Amino acid sequence: MFNFVAQLETLNLKPQLNELGKLAKDKHNENKKYFDKLKKKAPKNLDYVMQDLHDAEFKRTDCLECANCCKTTGPLFTSVDIERISKHFKQKPQQFIEQYLRIDEDKDYVLKSVPCTFLEADNKCFIYDVRPKACREFPHTDRKKFQQISDLTLKNVEICPAAYNIVEKMKEKIVL
Repeated sequence: MFNFVAQLETLNLKPQLNELGKLAKDKHNENKKYFDKLKKKAPKNLDYVMQDLHDAEFKRTDCLECANCCKTTGPLFTSVDIERISKHFKQKPQQFIEQYLRIDEDKDYVLKSVPCTFLEADNKCFIYDVRPKACREFPHTDRKKFQQISDLTLKNVEICPAAYNIVEKMKEKIVL
């Protein structure tokens, strides 16, 4: 496995989606320890480094080639999201909720099922211009105070090749 990961990094290739889960699982303990250290002592320039890593990765990543986030997980829908999207559909918010959403164990609104109802066959989003905030910000690797979302990031590296690459580059760039 090490050779495969080393080859990816040497060739600057993205992990294949079918390998991503295993790669992320193999790196989980290492990443967890890294993020635990990061929470205790985050470098002052962390947000700038993460923004640079995020921007560099998304210059070479086309989410439409993958859309694994839309195929395997669903976003949280805030009340603002529900208002905006229901207006787009010319529905009352309650109609939108009844048609598309359910309340999860954390009392958040989420999609009734995955893959995402709004994902088209070509991996484009039917509601892209009014999509939920969680979708607009995914994989959250450019978020301010990045160290505060380490649990979310650990989950995202399992489903998003770009998040995986960003975390691997981050560990190289910010040695703790």
